[in-house]
Amino acid sequence: MGCGRRLSGLELSDARRAPHPATVDLHGVLNRMRTRTIRAWSWVHKWSSLISTVFLLMLCITGLPLVFTHEIEEVLLHQQWEPARSDGSKLNLDQVLEVALSRHPGDVAAFMSFDEERPVVNVTSVDPKGPAGVYNFQPIDQTSGEAAPPVAGHPVMEFLLQLHTDMFLGLPGMLFLGAMGLFLIAALVSGVVLYAPFMRRLPFGTVRASKAARTRWLDYHNLLGAVTLAWVLVVGVTGVVNTLATPIIAFWKDTALEELTVAYDSPVAAGERASLDAAVKRAQVALPGMTLQFVAFPGSDYSTDHHYAVFFHGDTPLTMHMTTPALIDARTGDLAAVAPMPWYVKTLSLSQPLHFGDYGGLGLKILWALLDIATIVILISGLYLWLAKRKKTS
Repeated sequence: MGCGRRLSGLELSDARRAPHPATVDLHGVLNRMRTRTIRAWSWVHKWSSLISTVFLLMLCITGLPLVFTHEIEEVLLHQQWEPARSDGSKLNLDQVLEVALSRHPGDVAAFMSFDEERPVVNVTSVDPKGPAGVYNFQPIDQTSGEAAPPVAGHPVMEFLLQLHTDMFLGLPGMLFLGAMGLFLIAALVSGVVLYAPFMRRLPFGTVRASKAARTRWLDYHNLLGAVTLAWVLVVGVTGVVNTLATPIIAFWKDTALEELTVAYDSPVAAGERASLDAAVKRAQVALPGMTLQFVAFPGSDYSTDHHYAVFFHGDTPLTMHMTTPALIDARTGDLAAVAPMPWYVKTLSLSQPLHFGDYGGLGLKILWALLDIATIVILISGLYLWLAKRKKTS
């Protein structure tokens, strides 16, 4: 005889279907872990967004007209100009440099760039005894040595560019905006993680128009965020890279160019320099088929204390943003090296036009502008959702 009652068939079936207590515990643990994970990502998304929203709004608003910088300045600064002499004769680069420095006694040359559509040479000089970062920029008609009108640089656009780049704070401002870019990337990643469970409940792109305003704006916020995700990520990453331009160039000088300076005891004095015109011609021989872009003089940011750095670029939409310098010994005029840029400088060179959509014509710029406007809506709607939630909670 048994000690207990025999289970009926129905009871036995129910017992077989009942979950094992260990399974129930496992499900409970997984649910609690999932809840904690979602809360953690929600915290990351909220605070990374809130901390950076005001600055990202500033960047998006100032970036909108900067996408069309060339087109705006063509309208604002357009003026008919003809060179003083049309017979084709030109001053050599040494003569142009002499004219430029004679107008600012005491200055030393920092850079020389070349207009592609006009016989104009732009000379940038600096007063060694003056305040740091203050330059004199002179466009010079190469046919006569007379002053030429600047090809670009409307004060409003210059103001917006400076605000967008470093908020008039120099390198600290650039690095601060780079940190805001990192917060943006954190907000994007956490937003994707939080949106994934939401997509399982509703079809993609659903906007619950019959719901309350906060719910509708949540749907718009999520939809626009999903649509612009790739673009915002590209612009955010390239923006962060651009804020590191100064340390990237400094690292390039201190590493890739270091071995070229070992043989010299002291910087080359201005009166000891070889002919600039001959140095540029020597560099053109070393890099045939490339377009002359600018010259960095000894002691400037893009050169050493001992060389002319003569930069060239290609002629395709991609290679026109990729520069290669030929380094000319400023004492002798001999070719010291052709120094192709390392990968990190190439990344910087490509990130700058990609950030503003400046490599695919007007159509791409219009697309960039529309996506920029959508991002502004995302930022404002996110701020609205946070304020509405706080109001509801209080």
